[in-house]
Amino acid sequence: MIKSCDVLIAGTGIAGVYTALNLNKNLNVIMVTKEGLKDCNSYLAQGGISTLLNEDDIESYIEDTLKAGNNKNDKKAVEVLVKESRDNIKRLVNYGVNFDREKDGSLSYTREGGHSKFRIAHIKDETGKYIMESLYKELEKRSNIEVIQHCKLIDIIKKNNKCLGGICRYNAQDIQIHSKATIIATGGLGGLFISTTNYPCISGDGIAIALKNDIEIKDINYLQLHPTVLYEKNETGKRLLLSESMRGEGGIIRNQRGEEFVDSLKPRDVVSKAELEQIASTPDKPYVYLDMTKLDKDFLMKRFPFIYNECLKRGYRMEKDMLPVAPAHHYAMGGIKVGTHGETNVIDLYALGEAGCTGVHGSNRLASNSLLEGVVFGYRCARKLNDELYCEVKEYPSRDKLNEFLKERLNNNYVKLLNC
Repeated sequence: MIKSCDVLIAGTGIAGVYTALNLNKNLNVIMVTKEGLKDCNSYLAQGGISTLLNEDDIESYIEDTLKAGNNKNDKKAVEVLVKESRDNIKRLVNYGVNFDREKDGSLSYTREGGHSKFRIAHIKDETGKYIMESLYKELEKRSNIEVIQHCKLIDIIKKNNKCLGGICRYNAQDIQIHSKATIIATGGLGGLFISTTNYPCISGDGIAIALKNDIEIKDINYLQLHPTVLYEKNETGKRLLLSESMRGEGGIIRNQRGEEFVDSLKPRDVVSKAELEQIASTPDKPYVYLDMTKLDKDFLMKRFPFIYNECLKRGYRMEKDMLPVAPAHHYAMGGIKVGTHGETNVIDLYALGEAGCTGVHGSNRLASNSLLEGVVFGYRCARKLNDELYCEVKEYPSRDKLNEFLKERLNNNYVKLLNC
Protein backbone atom coordinates (compact mmCIF):
# COMPACT_ATOMS: atom_id res chain seq x y z
CA MET A 1 0.00 0.00 0.00
CA ILE A 2 1.09 3.54 -0.73
CA LYS A 3 -0.36 6.69 0.82
CA SER A 4 0.77 10.28 0.50
CA CYS A 5 0.46 13.44 2.57
CA ASP A 6 2.14 16.75 3.27
CA VAL A 7 3.24 15.84 6.80
CA LEU A 8 3.63 12.40 8.39
CA ILE A 9 3.74 12.35 12.20
CA ALA A 10 4.65 9.18 14.12
CA GLY A 11 3.32 9.39 17.67
CA THR A 12 0.17 10.75 19.31
CA GLY A 13 1.61 12.17 22.52
CA ILE A 14 1.60 15.86 23.24
CA ALA A 15 4.47 16.70 20.86
CA GLY A 16 2.89 14.98 17.87
CA VAL A 17 -0.71 16.07 18.44
CA TYR A 18 0.08 19.68 19.37
CA THR A 19 2.28 20.01 16.28
CA ALA A 20 -0.48 18.61 14.07
CA LEU A 21 -3.03 21.05 15.50
CA ASN A 22 -0.76 24.01 14.77
CA LEU A 23 -0.14 23.07 11.15
CA ASN A 24 -2.11 25.03 8.57
CA LYS A 25 -5.45 23.41 7.86
CA ASN A 26 -4.77 23.19 4.13
CA LEU A 27 -1.94 20.72 4.79
CA ASN A 28 -2.80 17.04 4.57
CA VAL A 29 -1.51 15.31 7.72
CA ILE A 30 -1.30 11.61 8.56
CA MET A 31 -0.63 10.58 12.15
CA VAL A 32 0.30 7.01 13.04
CA THR A 33 0.55 5.49 16.50
CA LYS A 34 2.00 2.15 17.50
CA GLU A 35 -0.85 1.26 19.88
CA GLY A 36 -4.03 3.18 20.68
CA LEU A 37 -4.35 6.95 20.55
CA LYS A 38 -3.94 7.36 24.32
CA ASP A 39 -1.10 4.88 24.84
CA CYS A 40 1.53 7.55 25.33
CA ASN A 41 3.50 8.84 28.31
CA SER A 42 2.02 12.32 27.89
CA TYR A 43 -1.33 10.88 28.98
CA LEU A 44 0.30 9.57 32.20
CA ALA A 45 1.85 12.88 33.28
CA GLN A 46 0.67 13.77 36.76
CA GLY A 47 2.40 16.80 38.28
CA GLY A 48 1.80 19.46 35.67
CA ILE A 49 3.40 21.67 33.07
CA SER A 50 5.94 24.32 34.01
CA THR A 51 5.57 27.89 32.84
CA LEU A 52 7.20 31.25 33.26
CA LEU A 53 5.38 33.24 35.93
CA ASN A 54 6.30 36.68 34.57
CA GLU A 55 9.23 38.55 33.06
CA ASP A 56 10.91 38.73 36.47
CA ASP A 57 10.97 34.91 36.60
CA ILE A 58 13.05 34.42 33.43
CA GLU A 59 16.47 34.35 35.07
CA SER A 60 15.26 32.17 37.96
CA TYR A 61 13.52 29.62 35.72
CA ILE A 62 16.52 29.36 33.41
CA GLU A 63 18.81 28.91 36.41
CA ASP A 64 16.61 26.19 37.90
CA THR A 65 16.63 24.29 34.58
CA LEU A 66 20.40 24.59 34.18
CA LYS A 67 21.08 23.61 37.78
CA ALA A 68 18.85 20.53 37.57
CA GLY A 69 20.57 19.57 34.30
CA ASN A 70 24.00 19.86 35.96
CA ASN A 71 24.80 22.73 33.56
CA LYS A 72 25.08 20.29 30.66
CA ASN A 73 22.06 21.87 28.95
CA ASP A 74 22.04 23.73 25.66
CA LYS A 75 21.43 27.24 27.02
CA LYS A 76 19.88 28.54 23.79
CA ALA A 77 17.28 25.77 23.93
CA VAL A 78 16.60 26.53 27.60
CA GLU A 79 16.01 30.20 26.82
CA VAL A 80 13.57 29.24 24.06
CA LEU A 81 11.73 26.87 26.40
CA VAL A 82 11.36 29.44 29.15
CA LYS A 83 10.59 32.54 27.09
CA GLU A 84 7.99 30.84 24.88
CA SER A 85 6.27 28.92 27.67
CA ARG A 86 3.47 31.34 28.53
CA ASP A 87 2.26 31.78 24.94
CA ASN A 88 1.93 28.02 24.59
CA ILE A 89 0.05 27.70 27.87
CA LYS A 90 -2.41 30.26 26.45
CA ARG A 91 -2.76 28.15 23.30
CA LEU A 92 -3.54 25.10 25.43
CA VAL A 93 -6.25 27.08 27.23
CA ASN A 94 -7.65 28.08 23.83
CA TYR A 95 -7.80 24.37 22.96
CA GLY A 96 -10.04 23.84 25.98
CA VAL A 97 -7.53 22.78 28.62
CA ASN A 98 -9.10 23.66 31.96
CA PHE A 99 -6.20 24.18 34.35
CA ASP A 100 -6.86 24.41 38.09
CA ARG A 101 -7.39 28.01 39.13
CA GLU A 102 -7.42 30.15 42.24
CA LYS A 103 -10.57 31.88 43.48
CA ASP A 104 -9.66 35.03 41.53
CA GLY A 105 -9.48 33.05 38.29
CA SER A 106 -5.70 33.04 37.97
CA LEU A 107 -3.80 29.82 37.33
CA SER A 108 -3.06 27.70 40.38
CA TYR A 109 0.61 26.73 40.62
CA THR A 110 2.35 23.96 42.49
CA ARG A 111 6.05 23.30 43.09
CA GLU A 112 8.23 20.28 42.40
CA GLY A 113 11.82 19.21 42.95
CA GLY A 114 14.44 21.59 41.58
CA HIS A 115 12.06 24.55 41.25
CA SER A 116 12.75 27.61 43.37
CA LYS A 117 9.18 28.85 42.89
CA PHE A 118 5.62 27.61 42.52
CA ARG A 119 5.36 27.79 38.70
CA ILE A 120 3.73 24.50 37.64
CA ALA A 121 0.22 24.67 36.20
CA HIS A 122 -1.80 21.54 36.85
CA ILE A 123 -5.15 19.77 36.74
CA LYS A 124 -5.44 17.81 39.97
CA ASP A 125 -2.92 14.94 39.72
CA GLU A 126 -3.71 13.92 36.12
CA THR A 127 -2.54 16.94 34.16
CA GLY A 128 -1.39 14.95 31.15
CA LYS A 129 -4.68 13.08 30.85
CA TYR A 130 -6.77 16.25 30.85
CA ILE A 131 -4.48 18.10 28.44
CA MET A 132 -4.46 15.19 26.01
CA GLU A 133 -8.24 14.70 26.21
CA SER A 134 -8.69 18.35 25.18
CA LEU A 135 -6.20 18.02 22.33
CA TYR A 136 -7.81 14.79 21.10
CA LYS A 137 -11.20 16.52 20.99
CA GLU A 138 -9.64 19.28 18.89
CA LEU A 139 -8.06 16.63 16.67
CA GLU A 140 -11.51 15.23 15.86
CA LYS A 141 -12.51 18.60 14.40
CA ARG A 142 -9.70 18.64 11.85
CA SER A 143 -10.71 17.14 8.51
CA ASN A 144 -7.15 17.52 7.22
CA ILE A 145 -5.69 15.16 9.86
CA GLU A 146 -6.02 11.38 9.52
CA VAL A 147 -5.09 9.22 12.53
CA ILE A 148 -4.15 5.56 12.00
CA GLN A 149 -3.99 3.58 15.24
CA HIS A 150 -2.05 0.34 15.75
CA CYS A 151 0.24 1.42 12.93
CA LYS A 152 3.97 1.33 13.76
CA LEU A 153 6.64 3.40 12.04
CA ILE A 154 9.41 0.89 11.29
CA ASP A 155 11.67 2.93 9.01
CA ILE A 156 11.97 6.13 7.02
CA ILE A 157 12.25 6.47 3.27
CA LYS A 158 15.56 8.20 2.67
CA LYS A 159 17.46 9.21 -0.47
CA ASN A 160 20.46 11.52 -0.79
CA ASN A 161 20.12 12.54 2.87
CA LYS A 162 16.51 13.60 2.30
CA CYS A 163 13.53 12.00 4.04
CA LEU A 164 10.68 11.20 1.66
CA GLY A 165 8.31 9.63 4.16
CA GLY A 166 8.05 6.52 6.28
CA ILE A 167 7.37 2.80 6.14
CA CYS A 168 4.76 1.60 8.60
CA ARG A 169 3.51 -1.82 9.71
CA TYR A 170 -0.29 -2.06 9.79
CA ASN A 171 -2.32 -5.27 10.04
CA ALA A 172 0.80 -7.32 9.23
CA GLN A 173 1.23 -5.30 6.05
CA ASP A 174 3.82 -2.68 5.17
CA ILE A 175 2.56 0.72 4.09
CA GLN A 176 4.67 3.36 2.38
CA ILE A 177 3.58 6.85 3.38
CA HIS A 178 5.18 9.45 1.15
CA SER A 179 5.40 12.92 2.67
CA LYS A 180 7.01 16.31 2.22
CA ALA A 181 7.99 16.34 5.91
CA THR A 182 8.22 13.54 8.47
CA ILE A 183 8.14 13.95 12.26
CA ILE A 184 9.31 11.29 14.71
CA ALA A 185 7.49 11.81 18.01
CA THR A 186 7.53 8.20 19.20
CA GLY A 187 8.59 8.89 22.79
CA GLY A 188 11.50 7.56 24.81
CA LEU A 189 12.67 4.05 25.68
CA GLY A 190 11.28 3.30 29.15
CA GLY A 191 9.48 0.17 28.02
CA LEU A 192 12.86 -1.56 27.75
CA PHE A 193 13.35 -1.48 31.53
CA ILE A 194 12.13 -3.95 34.16
CA SER A 195 11.07 -1.12 36.46
CA THR A 196 9.68 1.99 34.80
CA THR A 197 6.89 4.56 34.85
CA ASN A 198 6.49 4.24 31.06
CA TYR A 199 4.09 2.25 28.93
CA PRO A 200 5.64 -1.03 27.67
CA CYS A 201 5.15 0.10 24.05
CA ILE A 202 7.51 3.07 24.54
CA SER A 203 10.57 1.12 23.47
CA GLY A 204 12.98 3.41 21.65
CA ASP A 205 11.58 3.00 18.13
CA GLY A 206 12.74 6.45 17.05
CA ILE A 207 16.26 5.82 18.32
CA ALA A 208 16.40 2.50 16.48
CA ILE A 209 15.36 4.15 13.21
CA ALA A 210 17.95 6.89 13.75
CA LEU A 211 20.76 4.42 14.34
CA LYS A 212 19.80 2.43 11.25
CA ASN A 213 19.81 5.53 9.02
CA ASP A 214 22.90 7.35 10.33
CA ILE A 215 20.78 10.07 11.90
CA GLU A 216 22.67 11.90 14.62
CA ILE A 217 21.76 11.13 18.22
CA LYS A 218 22.73 13.09 21.31
CA ASP A 219 23.14 12.40 25.05
CA ILE A 220 21.64 8.91 24.83
CA ASN A 221 23.47 7.99 28.03
CA TYR A 222 21.46 10.52 30.05
CA LEU A 223 18.66 8.48 31.64
CA GLN A 224 16.57 9.70 34.54
CA LEU A 225 15.25 7.82 37.56
CA HIS A 226 12.15 9.09 39.31
CA PRO A 227 12.66 8.92 43.09
CA THR A 228 9.05 8.33 44.18
CA VAL A 229 7.63 5.27 42.44
CA LEU A 230 5.48 3.00 44.58
CA TYR A 231 7.38 -0.15 45.57
CA GLU A 232 5.41 -3.34 44.94
CA LYS A 233 7.21 -6.60 45.56
CA ASN A 234 7.33 -9.02 42.62
CA GLU A 235 5.85 -6.43 40.23
CA THR A 236 7.71 -5.64 37.01
CA GLY A 237 7.20 -3.27 34.11
CA LYS A 238 5.10 -0.13 34.50
CA ARG A 239 4.87 1.07 38.12
CA LEU A 240 2.65 3.61 39.87
CA LEU A 241 4.28 7.03 39.86
CA LEU A 242 3.76 9.18 42.94
CA SER A 243 3.84 12.70 41.60
CA GLU A 244 6.67 15.02 42.53
CA SER A 245 4.02 17.60 43.37
CA MET A 246 3.20 15.48 46.44
CA ARG A 247 6.56 16.59 47.83
CA GLY A 248 5.90 20.08 46.57
CA GLU A 249 2.77 20.14 48.72
CA GLY A 250 4.63 18.99 51.85
CA GLY A 251 5.52 15.31 51.47
CA ILE A 252 8.79 14.12 53.08
CA ILE A 253 11.07 11.22 52.15
CA ARG A 254 12.16 9.09 55.12
CA ASN A 255 14.34 6.01 55.60
CA GLN A 256 13.47 2.76 57.39
CA ARG A 257 14.13 4.46 60.74
CA GLY A 258 11.69 7.25 59.91
CA GLU A 259 14.48 9.81 59.46
CA GLU A 260 14.43 12.54 56.83
CA PHE A 261 17.74 11.93 55.07
CA VAL A 262 17.48 14.17 51.99
CA ASP A 263 15.86 17.46 51.00
CA SER A 264 12.76 16.15 49.23
CA LEU A 265 12.74 19.10 46.83
CA LYS A 266 16.21 18.60 45.40
CA PRO A 267 16.43 17.62 41.70
CA ARG A 268 15.52 14.04 40.84
CA ASP A 269 19.04 12.71 40.36
CA VAL A 270 20.11 13.98 43.80
CA VAL A 271 17.10 12.47 45.57
CA SER A 272 17.33 9.16 43.70
CA LYS A 273 21.02 8.79 44.53
CA ALA A 274 20.36 9.43 48.23
CA GLU A 275 17.57 6.86 48.20
CA LEU A 276 19.71 4.19 46.55
CA GLU A 277 22.39 4.71 49.19
CA GLN A 278 19.78 4.08 51.90
CA ILE A 279 18.36 1.06 50.08
CA ALA A 280 21.83 -0.48 49.76
CA SER A 281 22.01 -0.66 53.56
CA THR A 282 18.67 -2.47 53.88
CA PRO A 283 18.66 -5.15 51.12
CA ASP A 284 15.78 -7.02 52.78
CA LYS A 285 13.67 -3.86 52.45
CA PRO A 286 14.63 -2.28 49.10
CA TYR A 287 12.64 0.89 49.54
CA VAL A 288 12.29 4.10 51.54
CA TYR A 289 9.10 6.00 52.39
CA LEU A 290 7.15 8.99 51.17
CA ASP A 291 5.41 10.47 54.19
CA MET A 292 2.20 12.43 53.51
CA THR A 293 0.67 11.88 56.95
CA LYS A 294 0.94 15.49 58.09
CA LEU A 295 -1.52 16.53 55.40
CA ASP A 296 -5.29 16.50 55.85
CA LYS A 297 -7.28 13.67 54.26
CA ASP A 298 -9.72 16.02 52.55
CA PHE A 299 -6.85 18.00 51.03
CA LEU A 300 -5.14 14.81 49.82
CA MET A 301 -8.32 13.46 48.25
CA LYS A 302 -9.06 16.75 46.52
CA ARG A 303 -5.51 17.54 45.37
CA PHE A 304 -4.44 13.97 44.48
CA PRO A 305 -7.65 12.03 43.75
CA PHE A 306 -6.13 9.60 41.26
CA ILE A 307 -3.07 8.76 43.37
CA TYR A 308 -5.13 8.58 46.57
CA ASN A 309 -7.48 6.00 45.06
CA GLU A 310 -4.67 4.00 43.46
CA CYS A 311 -2.87 3.79 46.81
CA LEU A 312 -6.11 2.85 48.53
CA LYS A 313 -6.56 -0.05 46.09
CA ARG A 314 -3.18 -1.30 47.25
CA GLY A 315 -4.04 -0.98 50.92
CA TYR A 316 -2.44 2.39 51.74
CA ARG A 317 -4.23 5.39 53.23
CA MET A 318 -2.09 8.41 52.48
CA GLU A 319 -3.22 10.34 55.55
CA LYS A 320 -2.13 7.48 57.88
CA ASP A 321 0.36 5.22 56.08
CA MET A 322 3.84 6.02 54.85
CA LEU A 323 4.14 4.92 51.22
CA PRO A 324 7.04 2.60 50.23
CA VAL A 325 8.92 4.07 47.25
CA ALA A 326 12.02 3.30 45.22
CA PRO A 327 13.59 4.88 42.13
CA ALA A 328 12.53 3.60 38.70
CA HIS A 329 13.35 4.61 35.14
CA HIS A 330 11.29 7.62 34.13
CA TYR A 331 12.72 9.66 31.25
CA ALA A 332 15.41 9.79 28.57
CA MET A 333 17.02 13.21 28.23
CA GLY A 334 18.87 12.11 25.09
CA GLY A 335 17.47 11.19 21.71
CA ILE A 336 17.68 12.19 18.07
CA LYS A 337 19.79 15.33 17.84
CA VAL A 338 17.68 18.30 16.76
CA GLY A 339 17.74 22.07 16.53
CA THR A 340 15.22 24.42 18.11
CA HIS A 341 12.64 23.70 15.39
CA GLY A 342 12.99 19.93 15.71
CA GLU A 343 15.15 19.64 12.58
CA THR A 344 17.57 16.69 12.29
CA ASN A 345 20.66 16.28 10.11
CA VAL A 346 18.43 14.64 7.47
CA ILE A 347 16.53 17.05 5.23
CA ASP A 348 12.75 17.16 5.88
CA LEU A 349 13.03 14.88 8.93
CA TYR A 350 12.13 16.20 12.39
CA ALA A 351 12.06 14.73 15.89
CA LEU A 352 10.05 16.09 18.81
CA GLY A 353 9.26 15.32 22.43
CA GLU A 354 11.22 12.62 24.23
CA ALA A 355 12.28 11.10 20.90
CA GLY A 356 14.27 14.24 20.11
CA CYS A 357 17.09 15.94 21.97
CA THR A 358 17.46 19.70 21.85
CA GLY A 359 19.80 19.53 24.85
CA VAL A 360 17.25 21.51 26.88
CA HIS A 361 17.33 19.07 29.82
CA GLY A 362 21.06 18.54 30.19
CA SER A 363 21.83 15.34 32.10
CA ASN A 364 18.75 15.54 34.35
CA ARG A 365 15.34 16.96 33.41
CA LEU A 366 13.76 19.55 35.68
CA ALA A 367 10.34 18.39 36.86
CA SER A 368 7.36 19.23 34.60
CA ASN A 369 9.52 20.50 31.74
CA SER A 370 8.61 17.51 29.54
CA LEU A 371 5.06 18.50 28.55
CA LEU A 372 6.31 22.05 28.06
CA GLU A 373 9.11 20.86 25.78
CA GLY A 374 6.56 19.05 23.62
CA VAL A 375 4.42 22.14 23.05
CA VAL A 376 7.16 24.76 22.73
CA PHE A 377 9.29 22.95 20.17
CA GLY A 378 6.24 21.36 18.54
CA TYR A 379 4.81 24.80 17.86
CA ARG A 380 8.13 26.00 16.46
CA CYS A 381 8.29 22.96 14.18
CA ALA A 382 4.73 23.54 12.96
CA ARG A 383 5.48 27.19 12.27
CA LYS A 384 8.56 26.24 10.25
CA LEU A 385 6.60 23.71 8.19
CA ASN A 386 3.79 26.20 7.62
CA ASP A 387 6.28 28.65 6.15
CA GLU A 388 7.87 26.02 3.94
CA LEU A 389 4.86 24.01 2.80
CA TYR A 390 1.92 26.38 2.85
CA CYS A 391 0.75 27.78 -0.49
CA GLU A 392 -2.64 29.39 -1.12
CA VAL A 393 -2.39 28.88 -4.89
CA LYS A 394 -3.61 25.36 -5.64
CA GLU A 395 -2.46 25.43 -9.29
CA TYR A 396 0.39 27.26 -10.92
CA PRO A 397 -1.03 29.93 -13.29
CA SER A 398 0.00 30.13 -16.93
CA ARG A 399 2.57 32.75 -17.91
CA ASP A 400 -0.15 34.81 -19.62
CA LYS A 401 -2.30 34.79 -16.49
CA LEU A 402 0.72 35.69 -14.38
CA ASN A 403 1.51 38.62 -16.68
CA GLU A 404 -2.08 39.83 -16.49
CA PHE A 405 -1.97 39.58 -12.69
CA LEU A 406 1.28 41.54 -12.51
CA LYS A 407 0.05 44.16 -14.95
CA GLU A 408 -3.11 44.70 -12.94
CA ARG A 409 -1.26 44.93 -9.62
CA LEU A 410 1.88 46.78 -10.70
CA ASN A 411 0.53 48.91 -13.57
CA ASN A 412 3.38 50.40 -15.62
CA ASN A 413 6.11 48.93 -13.44
CA TYR A 414 5.40 45.31 -14.33
CA VAL A 415 7.39 45.36 -17.57
CA LYS A 416 10.42 46.69 -15.73
CA LEU A 417 10.02 43.97 -13.12
CA LEU A 418 9.76 41.16 -15.71
CA ASN A 419 12.86 42.41 -17.49
CA CYS A 420 14.99 42.47 -14.34
